[in-house]
Amino acid sequence: MDKRECFLQKSPFISITPASCIHQSRNLTMSTCASFYGITLSSSSSTFKNLLSSHYPNKIQVNSSPFSFLPSHLSKTSVFNTKRHIVATASTPTALESPPKSSFRDKPPKDINVLVVGSTGYIGNFVVKELVNRGFNVIAVCREKSGIKGKNSKEETLNKLNGANVCFSDVTQLDSLQQSLQNLGVSIDVVVSCLASRSGGVKDSWKIDYEATKNSLLAGRTFGAKHFVLLSAICVQKPLLEFQRAKLKFELELIKEAENDDDFSYSIVRPTAFFKSLGGQVELVKDGKPYVMFGDGKLCACKPISEPDLASFIADCVLSTDKINQILPIGGPGKALTPLEQGEMLFKLAGKKPNFIKVPIEIMDFAIGVLDFLVKIFPSMEDVAEFGKIGRYYAAESMLVYDPETKEYKAEETPSYGEDTLEDFFKRVLEEGMAGQELGEQIIF
Repeated sequence: MDKRECFLQKSPFISITPASCIHQSRNLTMSTCASFYGITLSSSSSTFKNLLSSHYPNKIQVNSSPFSFLPSHLSKTSVFNTKRHIVATASTPTALESPPKSSFRDKPPKDINVLVVGSTGYIGNFVVKELVNRGFNVIAVCREKSGIKGKNSKEETLNKLNGANVCFSDVTQLDSLQQSLQNLGVSIDVVVSCLASRSGGVKDSWKIDYEATKNSLLAGRTFGAKHFVLLSAICVQKPLLEFQRAKLKFELELIKEAENDDDFSYSIVRPTAFFKSLGGQVELVKDGKPYVMFGDGKLCACKPISEPDLASFIADCVLSTDKINQILPIGGPGKALTPLEQGEMLFKLAGKKPNFIKVPIEIMDFAIGVLDFLVKIFPSMEDVAEFGKIGRYYAAESMLVYDPETKEYKAEETPSYGEDTLEDFFKRVLEEGMAGQELGEQIIF
């Protein structure tokens, strides 16, 4: 899920979409801020292995201490139950055992400033709405031209983020982001990052999943942030792709920051597949076309979670002390589903006779081999080769908790959360279509 969960999409030739890992976001560009609605306040392999385990302040709080970002050995702890009832538990790494002292948790939500980066992305937009509904004072950072290929105007962005205080800035430029926050004249209590590269390309992954996300940490800390909620991806447990390595590098640095400062904490959320990443073939099946999958259809299972449920879980992480300094894998309700089971469910709901096309996974292996060879001759094809690897990864790897010792995915150890089911999503799409679920730059052919 995330970023590049590659699932079969619209095309009899297999259109693969990187979904949950590719949570959209990208809030980049100018550095001017909208009115503030009444606010007047001035690694080593062992490391990877363990990971696969009153009102506003009157002045801006500036933290001038340097950051120390180094990988560290992590111990295991268990994931705690949450508001919407996690029905499974999993062993996950943690850097600290006890909650740090943090006064912002003693304030009512209306007095807590939550900075959201990646706010116009697919998941980010849901997160902003959830936080606003819970009464937090949300500061949403975004580009003046947001959305897929910057298609949304400034006015459209303001309407989309209704209820939040919108700040137009560039998260890829630390100076720009810090100046934008300086102009607001308020402190930051919590940073929520929903940033993720749209394409999963090599340079884009490091620019967004690592550098821009790190900028949001540095800027947030400068203005007093005591907690950081990171939307990561469950697939970083087995990092073979550039976006996974970029995300994992930032996770390690975030954990190290908390180890070095007892007053700072984090929550790292690693979701499984998003509903929209599994909906690309609904209309094809509805039209009587076959359902396409790799191998025997049992290679990659997931516990898909709806966007509102994931946003609710992320919002829980802002104040819940049982999610402090935790790496939190999370899926939706119900059992893990393979592509075969998803297809059978879809045919039944559509009232169609099951008709599957099973594509040998070796076809992708051959294509990747050819692309890797061509990259040596034409370096500009680097991203094309990476897209092929992303497709191969999500055609074969499950989006579930991974045990690095047994090299197996554990459905029963993948926590469940929320109420929305994939079956209900399929029913809705069969009736209403995929409007609002467009994949845009997240599609990989």
